[in-house]
Amino acid sequence: MLDRTPAFLLHANNPPSEPASSPVQDEALLEAYSRAVTSVVDRIGPAVVRVEPQTSGHPTGMGSGVVISPDGLLLTNSHVMQGARDAKLTGPDGRRFHARLIGDDADTDLALLRADANGLPFATLGNSKLLKRGQIAIAIGNPLGFESTVTTGVVSALGRSLRAKSGRLIDDVIQTDAALNPGNSGGPLVATSGEVIGINTAMIMGAQGICFAVASNTANHVVTELIRHGRVRRGSIGVAGQTVPLPRRVAYAAGLSLESGVVVAAVEPDSPAAQANLEQGDILLALNGEPVRGIDDLVRLLNGDSIGRIVDLTILRHGEMHTLSVVPVERRR
Repeated sequence: MLDRTPAFLLHANNPPSEPASSPVQDEALLEAYSRAVTSVVDRIGPAVVRVEPQTSGHPTGMGSGVVISPDGLLLTNSHVMQGARDAKLTGPDGRRFHARLIGDDADTDLALLRADANGLPFATLGNSKLLKRGQIAIAIGNPLGFESTVTTGVVSALGRSLRAKSGRLIDDVIQTDAALNPGNSGGPLVATSGEVIGINTAMIMGAQGICFAVASNTANHVVTELIRHGRVRRGSIGVAGQTVPLPRRVAYAAGLSLESGVVVAAVEPDSPAAQANLEQGDILLALNGEPVRGIDDLVRLLNGDSIGRIVDLTILRHGEMHTLSVVPVERRR
């Protein structure tokens, strides 16, 4: 007797199996991955050095660094330098040379040095805004003193925030599962294109595969500021404040969707805030239309571009909304 079961039911009951990859295909994929990694290491590895900060001629620690220009500009972490003004560098070929500090920015955990050498192998800072989760990431450095160590993983997440030792949040941090250990700090995180996409900065002790790098776009900005000014300029309006929740009835009455703001605890005399008649007890809600939900938002928005320019502060005073104009000055270090 003929089987008159409709064809679509036969396929539903017995779905076609997906073609399994052959050992030859798997081997080709692994070989392509291996070639991509080794190609990056061959290109970028010579630009990665061991950094030994020196105080009064004595080493005070060890980390990694990456040369980013042929005239010897080099990036590492601020916490690697630990306030030192000089460092000894060792290249992967064993060559040793001296470097001096150009500038240090603890708020982004980056430090810029210049090596006393020319024609060094160097790496290029890429555009971290083009990164995607799952993209291959390659870390090169000197973990635990083991020089020229390579680890690989992926970009696990983008846009993370990480608290620097200065207390400020570092924005736009890259999370990766490429293994990092003490000594990797300051070394590059590299894409398969051969561009540096981040500067390795931290790991979470006891966690598996949760490591962080300062994004290359942040590094580019810091390098530019340090070369031009010897520091990274940031704005200040001269207030002390703290993050507070907004009572729902107050937010509703003021037509706000915010759940928190920054209450002014003190105003410095003769500061931009004092000149704008900001008062103790005022609650800051926005700066130039950007929401201020907490202290970190206020610090982030008062960047170098705000210095000397009129900005509008939206505040809540005695339950009523007001807008004040203020001109930030450069924050004292």
